[in-house]
Amino acid sequence: MDPNPFKVIGIGATFSPNLKANLFEAARLCLLLKAKLVIIHVGEESLDKKESFKTILDPFLKYGLVSETVFTPGDPSEVILRASASLRIDMLIIGALQRENLVNYYVGSIARKITRKAKCSVLLLINPSVDRIPCKHIVVNGLEDPKTEKTVRNAFYVAHQLGASKITVVEEIREQEIHVHIDDDNSLRKAAIAKEKLIKREDSRVQKIVAEVAPDDKKAITIESQPIFGKRGYSIGHYAEVVRADLLVMNAPNKTKFWDRLFPHDIEHILTELPTDVLIIR
Repeated sequence: MDPNPFKVIGIGATFSPNLKANLFEAARLCLLLKAKLVIIHVGEESLDKKESFKTILDPFLKYGLVSETVFTPGDPSEVILRASASLRIDMLIIGALQRENLVNYYVGSIARKITRKAKCSVLLLINPSVDRIPCKHIVVNGLEDPKTEKTVRNAFYVAHQLGASKITVVEEIREQEIHVHIDDDNSLRKAAIAKEKLIKREDSRVQKIVAEVAPDDKKAITIESQPIFGKRGYSIGHYAEVVRADLLVMNAPNKTKFWDRLFPHDIEHILTELPTDVLIIR
């Protein structure tokens, strides 16, 4: 197991009002994770642009930030996806947009396409800040899935490097797993017993995963598990919002089909309404 899964972090950068905040977030993260920063600008190279990027990053260069900027014209999503693959980026940072006149957040069309197709992990930022906002509480999915062990391990690594004090592993359990039709007191008791058995089973499975996490990455971190009955993706997103988590860490989705977008599930619920910053692990 690689002790540092994020050696190269990339960010798609445009000259928007959020440019400075996005680059500050990316630079801080690179220093904390001991990673190289790659700025991907969709457009022609110019001295003015290079100087603008350098001026923004100057406060971090004296602390040892290693950075590189690539300029490539073309379709934004395709350029960023190709650059991420060719430059072997481990984590790609994308700024998410806020839906106009509503308080809910959503992923814009370009960011959504990149999120679905990227071969690396993706960090979606909904509220980038020039000043650092400490990451205190991280929520991570504990699904029964082959990808979950890696996701949980990476969540603890990020939590340790960012100085987070708490991780909650959420086990989303489908109501259909209870297999009891409730129509009287007796069936209600059976359903309660079935729920308790499922909770104990899920908790035992999660504890085994957490036990395999590097001991250093668990130091000074309060670890909790939280079973939730409901729709996968929607339930954990709602939970992360209610507890005001600073970061939600999720498994990468399986290959998305057309019907998955019409009938959202798992990560598609998260992409529709981001509850907080979201890190999708691949």
